[in-house]
Amino acid sequence: MRSPSGGPPRHGPLAGVKVVEIAGIGPAPFAAMILAELGAEVVRVDRTAPANNGLDLTGGLGRSRPSIAVDLKSDQGPEVVLRLVEQADILIEGMRPGVMERLGLGPEPCLARNPALVYGRMTGWGQDGPWAGMAGHDINYAAVSGALHLVGTQDRPVPPVNVLADFGGGTMYLLVGLLSALHSRRQHGRGQVVDAAMVDGAASLITMIYAMHGVGAWEDRRGVNLLDGGAPFYDVYECADGKFVAVGAIEPAFYRLLVEALGLPDLETQQMDKAQWPRHRDLIGARFRSRTRDEWTRVFEGTDACVAPVLSLSEAPEHPHLARRGVFSTVGPAPQPRVAPRFSETPALDPVPEHAPGADTVSTLTDWGWAKSEIEALLSAGTITQRTD
Repeated sequence: MRSPSGGPPRHGPLAGVKVVEIAGIGPAPFAAMILAELGAEVVRVDRTAPANNGLDLTGGLGRSRPSIAVDLKSDQGPEVVLRLVEQADILIEGMRPGVMERLGLGPEPCLARNPALVYGRMTGWGQDGPWAGMAGHDINYAAVSGALHLVGTQDRPVPPVNVLADFGGGTMYLLVGLLSALHSRRQHGRGQVVDAAMVDGAASLITMIYAMHGVGAWEDRRGVNLLDGGAPFYDVYECADGKFVAVGAIEPAFYRLLVEALGLPDLETQQMDKAQWPRHRDLIGARFRSRTRDEWTRVFEGTDACVAPVLSLSEAPEHPHLARRGVFSTVGPAPQPRVAPRFSETPALDPVPEHAPGADTVSTLTDWGWAKSEIEALLSAGTITQRTD
């Protein structure tokens, strides 16, 4: 099986799995990227569009797989996808509810062509419910799930970029659903529809917090709890150079190491006294402001005090630990994280820079069994396009 760059045969734990991805933005392409770098043969179905319409829209998540350009609104466009579906194990789409049905590519025609297909649907609000047809973004799904309420200061919630609902609650739960459905197919031979909603996943991510709140171990407000910056031993502190360190010394043994290194041993016996937390934060904060971030990093390196530097996007790839583990790879002009996790017997593929929409139309359809004459007819009709620049 060819790699997406036309190089050596694929490997990885998902080698042999074939995936059709209907191009979109956000969590669905991220899921397709992960599947591709875990060894699946993924084909991304992009729109037929001008040459300048494409790479900037993917957010860098189009890497490691070929792209074909298909006009899904043309008479023959849906049939191109359905022929791919006949050979596929998984289809991924991230459209609003009803869009794929209007294109003639909803679950019913796809499963009719391939009853073993796992049909993965990624939306913000889910396929049903009173808000299913509304637009939204990560911040909205996180807000309604209760997750955004947990993040920020006592005064206001703070958006955690778009990782909470989009990629945590969206991509990761979609992947769990797809792989679970593949496993289920092994038992009874049938595919099924996976309805992954970002609002569902965001709620699921904070199961522990809901459970703690239910038994009175978590107050329903920010900045007063163990893990939300309320505790002075689980917080972020500014250093002398304006940079920050992250402190997570929850366990008593770790907390003892923290306060001893800071020259504040008297704080050890008062760790869980909430009445003392404001005073402790002032004392700990003053200590951290007395040295630079990197000086404190050297103080705590190799200890169990649970103190780490807060690194920027340009600093993180250069950190010795991440460099030693090969967490980042140079993809195009800058480092990007490799796929995770790691496998002892079937290592994942190194990431490959993303291709422009339609860059692989002819070669991919050839690989998937189209005859040359069929491809030429589709090109002539404008149903598919091949990018040449």
